[in-house]
Amino acid sequence: MKFRYIASQPDSRVVEGDLEARDISEALAFLAKNQLKPVSLKPLEARVKRSFALFRGKVTMTDLVFMSKYLSLMLKVGTGLLEAVNILVADLKKPAVRDILLEIRTSLEQGQPFYTTFAKYPRIFGSVYANLVKAGEASGDLEHVFEDLTEDLTKQKDLRDRIRGALIYPVLLLIGSVLILAFLIGFALPKIADVFLQGGFEPPLFSRIVFNVGLFFSDYGLFVLIFVAAVGAIAVRLYLSSLFFKKFVVGVVSEIPVIHDVIKKIALQRFAATFSSLIRAGMPITEALEITAAAVGNVELSESLMRISREGLMKGLTVGEAFRREPFFPQTVASLMSISEKAGHLDDVLATLSDFYTKEIDASVKSLVSFLEPLLLVMIGTVIGVIALAIIVPIYQLTTQF
Repeated sequence: MKFRYIASQPDSRVVEGDLEARDISEALAFLAKNQLKPVSLKPLEARVKRSFALFRGKVTMTDLVFMSKYLSLMLKVGTGLLEAVNILVADLKKPAVRDILLEIRTSLEQGQPFYTTFAKYPRIFGSVYANLVKAGEASGDLEHVFEDLTEDLTKQKDLRDRIRGALIYPVLLLIGSVLILAFLIGFALPKIADVFLQGGFEPPLFSRIVFNVGLFFSDYGLFVLIFVAAVGAIAVRLYLSSLFFKKFVVGVVSEIPVIHDVIKKIALQRFAATFSSLIRAGMPITEALEITAAAVGNVELSESLMRISREGLMKGLTVGEAFRREPFFPQTVASLMSISEKAGHLDDVLATLSDFYTKEIDASVKSLVSFLEPLLLVMIGTVIGVIALAIIVPIYQLTTQF
């Protein structure tokens, strides 16, 4: 059971924190053992769970960058780990971050390893973050681990921001197009269709088909919207829970040439950056490969890395030989892995690969945007043109009768 306490130290300073105990007696004993005089002691279990349930998604990558940077700086100047966490608790006021820091402080006060709290929240920190902290704690090099984490997270954030920035215009264009089409098909077209269909004039077949589509959406549009939303929700749930369905979706999307190129480069960049960080932290290569496989977010690449670890390196193959057996990796990457293994600079080559693919992703995203923008314009133009023709043709026929 968790308790939150406010207590005074022997020097009269008041401190606040969380602790875990079976009951209030054990909590009081813990405070007394640490020479803390309790001012307030309250059960925290339910409140903490609600807090994390509410704020878990609010811990952003920017928060992680700042947390890692501050810890790195404070450890660099010789600040103790518990003292550094206390400073962060006092300075960072965001509830989501503060709750996690309080739990980190509590675990440190109880003698638990530093990485345990990070490992408890993989959706926030990810397995790579927790394992890097674990490796740094074991080697006594947490300062440099947090420096590397700050640099890697900053690069990830910059790449994500550039991709989002490049896709803003196509997304806005798509949303605007959908809204315009919804207005035309659901509101304007049925009004015009009623004028023709109820005015004693029979439009041509082409116009009647378009008008009937508009009337259908006018009458049943809400049901269609509910059906589409339900199918979308089921598809998202299947994508998150079913490996087979996820592989199917990724396989279909990856068949689109421009999108396939971007997806593959993003996966390779994430692989190179993650694997480099883990190797630099001193982690065994097979363990680093399996952690990377869980973190890359690409099913095909994840399976390739698992095979490299379990069916390649564990059976005596060299790194180069194991990578050459996997068709997912370009020949250049496999050759670089082989050369870097012999030279003993695997982490440096991986970092270079990460920077190379970051630039390649920028170029590929620009190509994707330049492909999507005219495609969306052509699609919306085609639909609007069909609607316009369906209206103009019967009007023209009607005027020629007089």
